[in-house]
Amino acid sequence: MRVISGAWRGRPLAAPPGRETRPTSERAREGLFSMLASRVGSFEGLRVADLFAGSGALGIEALSRGAAHCLFIENNLAAADAIRANLQRLDAGDRAEIRMQSAQHAAPPPDPCDVVFLDPPWRSGLEAATLEHLARPGWLAPGAWLSLESAGEVALPPGFGVAAERRFGKAVIRLIVRGDLVP
Repeated sequence: MRVISGAWRGRPLAAPPGRETRPTSERAREGLFSMLASRVGSFEGLRVADLFAGSGALGIEALSRGAAHCLFIENNLAAADAIRANLQRLDAGDRAEIRMQSAQHAAPPPDPCDVVFLDPPWRSGLEAATLEHLARPGWLAPGAWLSLESAGEVALPPGFGVAAERRFGKAVIRLIVRGDLVP
């Protein structure tokens, strides 16, 4: 696994050992960031969150492309250690915060996010609860984009809509916005 683009292009990323995490494939990450770039333009200065972060590959990719800060939320110790190691290797610790907790109960970041990546365990039922949690004040900046990776259909809570969707093998990536902003 490696960083696809930006300042750290080609740099390797460590994944946590075992089968408890499922890293997003490079092909899916490339497609996701292409989908986002066509909507947000540059990542320069954006604030992002990587929930159910695993190796941290999505948040690190955003940082590599110029994001100002990333909040990583992961409740698996081995995965949090992998994120920490990846950030140290890239000398990016000053642009990141790692929280060891569940995403659906986490306190909002100090500043609202422009982009939020959600990659919960597939078929866990955590998608809707986490999206409802993100709808609370403090999480999302105006016009924020959310990326949700899943293995199939997901029922979105009221107030959210799908703006784009692409399939990468078994993974389906949806770009989600608040319902009143769906194109």
